[in-house]
Amino acid sequence: MGKYRIIQKCMAVCLALGLFIMGNPLTVRAEEAITVQGTVQSGTTSELLLLSTDGGRMEIKLDSGTDTSACKILLPGKKISVSVVHGSDEYLHATKITTDSPTVSLTIDTSSATTVTGTISDKTKGDILYFVTPQGEMQIKLDTTTNMSGCSVLVVDKSYSIVCARGSDAYMHAISISDSASVVTGYVDTSITPAPASAVTAQTMSVTGTVSDKTKENLLYLSTKDGEMQIIIDNNTDSRNGLVLTSGRKLSVTVYNGSDAYLHAASIVGTKESVFPAQIDTNTKAEVSGTVGSKSTENVLFLKTPQGEMELKLDALNSVVGCKVFITGKKLTVTCARGSDAYMHALDIKGA
Repeated sequence: MGKYRIIQKCMAVCLALGLFIMGNPLTVRAEEAITVQGTVQSGTTSELLLLSTDGGRMEIKLDSGTDTSACKILLPGKKISVSVVHGSDEYLHATKITTDSPTVSLTIDTSSATTVTGTISDKTKGDILYFVTPQGEMQIKLDTTTNMSGCSVLVVDKSYSIVCARGSDAYMHAISISDSASVVTGYVDTSITPAPASAVTAQTMSVTGTVSDKTKENLLYLSTKDGEMQIIIDNNTDSRNGLVLTSGRKLSVTVYNGSDAYLHAASIVGTKESVFPAQIDTNTKAEVSGTVGSKSTENVLFLKTPQGEMELKLDALNSVVGCKVFITGKKLTVTCARGSDAYMHALDIKGA
């Protein structure tokens, strides 16, 4: 009888231990983390790090517990150190990522800072970021001072928003980087006056397309994938980021149904390249009159005058009165001045 009692007690202990283990599964093995050094390989994502080491290629999982505060740049060619442990899924998991980055002495003109959105190209190597935006590819340098608190990690093919400015080495430098849910076309500038007559409170929807050559000052003909739309432009339309409606221009338009049963534009946003404003010499101010050329864009106004065609940059534009948009052939009077980039820049525009 004593023997059976001992067996029963052993079975009870084993059962209790089994239930405890089932109710408390381990996520990592009870072992000390080890540190490995290597170079980030192509194919790395925000969930899986591919690391080339002296011992071969390693696949290391990145999760919410990974400490990336000392290194968020996981771009191909980047040399890093990773503390890893074995997970219960048999993968190696990163607990901490660090890097040794040299300090470079330079100055950055933060007064010319601008924000661009896009994705990182697989051409990126080292500290030169190849950044693909709707307007083209940029080369942006990463520094030890770049603020990356707004993003988890930096990897190829993911969308980001970067605040950058020109450095004393002639490169654009990243001041801060944050995750971007999606890439937007152009950027919003509300500094141009006057503002719309009143805010639109009706329910709106967004449509994209290209400007048709039938477009008039008060009626936008927008060619979309679903056909051509006719959209009224009125005093409540915010067109400050979509002033140029020459044929073929790409637009994003927020529309709503008006009481007249027509679609009305609440806002118009055109494709606008990120630019770095030049210094304007106000002593060279001049007033010119002419008509809008068909080559005009949101960045450059081609103005046909009796003396010839002028190229006027729109990055320093302060006000637009007498018209909502610029269509081909529209008569304008422009106050302009020369910039440090040798271009003439439009400061104020009046519609005739």
